[in-house]
Amino acid sequence: MQTSNAPTKQSQREGRVLAVVVWLIGMAIVGIGSRRWLPPLASEHGAGIDSMLNYLMITVGALVLSGHLVVGWFLWRFGRGQPVSFRLASWRIERRWSLVPVVLLAVVAEGGVLALGLPVWAKIYGEPPAGSLTVEVTGEQFAWNVRYAGADGKFGRTLPKRITLDNPLGLDSSDPASADDIIALNEIRVPVNRPVRIRLRSKDVLHSFYLPYLRVKQDAVPGMNIELWFVPTRTGTFELACAELCGLGHYEMRGLLFVLLEEQFQHWLKEQKNG
Repeated sequence: MQTSNAPTKQSQREGRVLAVVVWLIGMAIVGIGSRRWLPPLASEHGAGIDSMLNYLMITVGALVLSGHLVVGWFLWRFGRGQPVSFRLASWRIERRWSLVPVVLLAVVAEGGVLALGLPVWAKIYGEPPAGSLTVEVTGEQFAWNVRYAGADGKFGRTLPKRITLDNPLGLDSSDPASADDIIALNEIRVPVNRPVRIRLRSKDVLHSFYLPYLRVKQDAVPGMNIELWFVPTRTGTFELACAELCGLGHYEMRGLLFVLLEEQFQHWLKEQKNG
């Protein structure tokens, strides 16, 4: 008794059902990914970062959808219970279909990122404009120490041996420049539409200075002074988080960024000096 290799109606239905399921999964992934998921923008340079992220989402989403469409077509066309014959591909075909995805992904992952990302990188880590406000931020387990230069415009000297609970930054009282420095804990106040230079440090372990609404994220590395700058474009209160696992109290390492009008910021500065 011979067995027939002809496809049955049931096997055809199963193949087509699987094809539809694969297509729907691909469409669902693209649909979910196309939703707005970034927080509202609050910085000047953030538009460039959003463009780079949107570019990656669109191109990778297109690749994901294309893969699901191709797999679904194979299931629809060949998922009929027919035996598949074994056939070796030629060396030329193997080389061609190995190079195509490599080149495609290199263009998607590197070409667009470099073209869109490098100008933003150069801006964030380049020299800030004249008249920018410099704020020193020192991370420690599990807080952000914030320091402003006083009326003299100079930061006082700090010494590790002078660090105590009452002097977390180790300010050297013998340095006249340190007398008018303004110290805050977990709170940064800056004026809107004015360049802000962040001088980032760490006392102990790796931390990550993260302002999601301003698209700012930079590791704080012990022994290094890392500088970046940005221009806040919206007034309001924004979250400052540590995005690097830094110990058992990592979840508590939160702060606030207050973006004020220029006159409000100057009033706050005067209150700190009078205090």
